[in-house]
Amino acid sequence: MSRFFRQAGDSDSDTEESDEELLTSGDEDAAAPKAAAKPAMSRFLRTAGSDSSSSDSESSDEDESEMSDEEPTQKKKSRFMRGDSDEDSEDEDVKRVVKSTKDKRLEEIEATGKVMDNGLKINDWVAISNEFDKLLRLVQRQSNAAEPLPPFFVKTLLSLENSLNAALVKEKEAKKKMNATNARALNSMKQKVRKTAKEFEKEVQQYQNDPEAFEREFAAHAQPADVVPKPKKQKKGADSESDEEPVLDDRFTTVGKGGKAMSFSADNIFKTLKLVHEARGKKNTDRGEQIRILEKLLEVAVTSYQRIRILLALVSSRFDYNSSITSYMPTDLWLSAQHEVDQLISIVVADSSYAVQEDTEDYDELVERHPATESDGVVRIRGSIISFVDRLDDEFTKSLQNIDPHGTEYVDRLKDEKVLYRTISRSQAFYEQTSQPEPLARVIMRRLEHIYSKPDAVVSALESSLASSEITPSVTLALSAATSSLIHSLCVHLYKADNSLLRTRAMLSHIYHHALHNDFYTARDMLLMSHLQESIHSADVATQILYNRTVVQLGLCAFRCGLIKEAQSTLQDIFTTQRVKELLAQGVHQQRFQQQLTPEQEKAERSRQLPFHMHINTELLEAAFLVSSMLVEVPLLASIESEEQKRKAISKPFRRLLDFADRQVFTGPPESTRDHIMQASKALQDGEWEKCRDLIQSIKIWSLMPEVASVKEMLAKRIQEQGLRTYLFTYAPYYSTLSLSLLSRTFSLPLRSVTSMISKMIWNEELSASLDQSTGVVVFHRIEHSRPQQLAQVIADKVSALLEQNEKVLDIKLGGSGGWGDRSGDKGEKRGEQTQERRGRGDRTRGSLRGGPRGRGSRFAQGLGNQMTRVR
Repeated sequence: MSRFFRQAGDSDSDTEESDEELLTSGDEDAAAPKAAAKPAMSRFLRTAGSDSSSSDSESSDEDESEMSDEEPTQKKKSRFMRGDSDEDSEDEDVKRVVKSTKDKRLEEIEATGKVMDNGLKINDWVAISNEFDKLLRLVQRQSNAAEPLPPFFVKTLLSLENSLNAALVKEKEAKKKMNATNARALNSMKQKVRKTAKEFEKEVQQYQNDPEAFEREFAAHAQPADVVPKPKKQKKGADSESDEEPVLDDRFTTVGKGGKAMSFSADNIFKTLKLVHEARGKKNTDRGEQIRILEKLLEVAVTSYQRIRILLALVSSRFDYNSSITSYMPTDLWLSAQHEVDQLISIVVADSSYAVQEDTEDYDELVERHPATESDGVVRIRGSIISFVDRLDDEFTKSLQNIDPHGTEYVDRLKDEKVLYRTISRSQAFYEQTSQPEPLARVIMRRLEHIYSKPDAVVSALESSLASSEITPSVTLALSAATSSLIHSLCVHLYKADNSLLRTRAMLSHIYHHALHNDFYTARDMLLMSHLQESIHSADVATQILYNRTVVQLGLCAFRCGLIKEAQSTLQDIFTTQRVKELLAQGVHQQRFQQQLTPEQEKAERSRQLPFHMHINTELLEAAFLVSSMLVEVPLLASIESEEQKRKAISKPFRRLLDFADRQVFTGPPESTRDHIMQASKALQDGEWEKCRDLIQSIKIWSLMPEVASVKEMLAKRIQEQGLRTYLFTYAPYYSTLSLSLLSRTFSLPLRSVTSMISKMIWNEELSASLDQSTGVVVFHRIEHSRPQQLAQVIADKVSALLEQNEKVLDIKLGGSGGWGDRSGDKGEKRGEQTQERRGRGDRTRGSLRGGPRGRGSRFAQGLGNQMTRVR
């Protein structure tokens, strides 16, 4: 053997013998080589528990040496060449000792105590501190296994306390202090020992009073380890032909992690349940093993009481499996928990003598309970089905938040909403049957949140899952004519609830549903009568998000119905903040102007995000807002003359985009939605209403809006009307009369519509003119204001603005909100619009004051302007 491969026990004689064996002939190879000496174990590899193994090895070495003395000529066979007869002869004599986990733990405790004694001898408090921590962990395992406290631990604790006191006294008197690390370990041990002595004060007191009685009590509880002979192996040959069943030893039982026997039978269900409950929440608890134990208990459960108790514990254990707040519950665990909640509801519904309630009287959890033993014949079990339903719904939402919405996994996960909706409806039926109003309101709110924002087809698909259920709630889609009546019935029930938060969320959900179905006036009246805009700032974040979604949906509803001014004023509050995605919980707030969010704030904001399928398309929302602003702002800009009044805009986001587009030197073909709307605005200002209509209708995002054909037709009609208004405001100073029939042909509007619009403008004092129905023309009037009249009008405008500002300050002081829906503020805003529109009227002199064409009118020199010159 090479010297580089020698082991610790190889000697020179061994090397010489190996060299001689290599030099011998083939005949000498047949002789058995001398047995190599067993390599000695290094002293650095010995552990505290190797004493017994070393003693066994020494005894085996002595036996071998005696056998070699008695039979020096006998050849020793290799262990790889032993026959079956050798194994059988050895198995007959050798007996194996099977030690339980408890005995091994006690031996390890004693070994740790010995290492601590050695550390005390050399004053090594660092080693003592480490071993003491290990000792405490071993004792904790002992208590987890429901075993009594070992006397050795108490004895060690007392001796360690005495040694610690002596060391502290010696350290104070010593001239040479110990090093800093050892001193810190000494002080740390002082705190640990004091805390441990206080924790086990009762056991220490019992041991000090009567140590022998304490040890006898521990010995009585301990069970001696059984010596089990190793079963003999059958010889191969003729005897093996008889197939005999292997003999199983009945003395072995299944044990848990702590070493305590676990028996899965109907008699020991409650004891096992107690052990599972005690281990729940502890650091070293195997959650997967707990779930498997409860599943086995559920299989052997006999009575309804046992099944209910096990199901309550099993569902809770499944929810405990994933303790992380950020990650979501695995889908297989979620489906198992949902199935078990359904099973629990079926049991308590089928047998009315059992009830699951949050508030019950105290009862013994280790005793079987029957309805006959109860005073009113109903066994009340402590638990909460509504909390399970809430957790199922929350985990489902959390999984949708974390799954990529553009993959197939999101769609597959979304299919589980049907079974979740079925579970929620079944729990509603259970609480209706048991007459529990508070959890009934909570579960109805959960059901409402799944259907209020969905189309009728999706709601019908969710409701179809209730047909296979043996228990159904009182209100279903089968009994209702439409989804609106189903939503109405659920919301009316929540309006009667005592919880104000549920009432608020029910109202917002009801308004959202009306807006989704284009019932604008009902939704608007409900929002105004609820006065939610005055108190929503004090609500929780989730309710504020729902309020923002409802207001946005109301604005889209007004846009679809052709109510342009209402849509613009509704959507303006959201878009002026420039944080649309954050307010709708569809994106995280972008950190601007060095506003850094803490990790906790960012985590909380991400947890509030809505699933992707509930998002409102922000590009469609922006298109509706900008088009509404265009149809409101462009005629207003045409009616204003002074630059100071032009700066006062109704829609600042739109005005900002329009000013940016006006500053562009070169404008290419439109690409985005904003480009289409800005070029359409310019075309509308220039009187090219057909180009404006084509640009607006070519926006592709309209395809995402329901009833897209009617929406495009409505937009074309509104563009024609506002184009006529813009032309009249811009070109009226240059003419004395205009033909109504020519206006009708130019803007492709019926003569009746043109007459109606001009009459409305005259009535609202937006246009200084009169209609001559005999000749079919509109006659413009020129009004010349003197300088004092102009100054008086300016003062009146400033006083009006000051009054509005004071009213806003008063509302803020009194706690009111100036948000959307404030009726007084809405009137003031309308007054402001009319005032702004009238400002230009006072300054316009219809050509007599300023005389001659202006720069704005020069844009109409082509097209329509050339045609109108004939009417002079």
